[in-house]
Amino acid sequence: MSENPVFDRIRDEVSSNDIVLFMKGTPVFPQCGFSNAVVQVLTYLNVPFKGVNVLEDGEIREGIKQFSDWPTIPQLYVKGEFVGGCDIIREMFEQGELREFLAQKGIEAAA
Repeated sequence: MSENPVFDRIRDEVSSNDIVLFMKGTPVFPQCGFSNAVVQVLTYLNVPFKGVNVLEDGEIREGIKQFSDWPTIPQLYVKGEFVGGCDIIREMFEQGELREFLAQKGIEAAA
């Protein structure tokens, strides 16, 4: 057990799910435009992912920023690796890099 139980909870989420999106709201009901944009990209690619609603847990909301050393939410993790926030995900998607990245991680995305 580490000295930071919030980090342990975050590690547990990212290690037990192939794709995790720490977001405001839920995949069905995103509560910010940036979270919604990433949900739409993942939905378009037809990849299963777990959404973690940071609005329901202040410790996770603050902890994820320290965990990743990234100041904003949403945050996308694939196979335990921090990928980025909304702008990075959107750019990777538009350049075709996100589908390649997922394939390298063994995750099949829709064409």
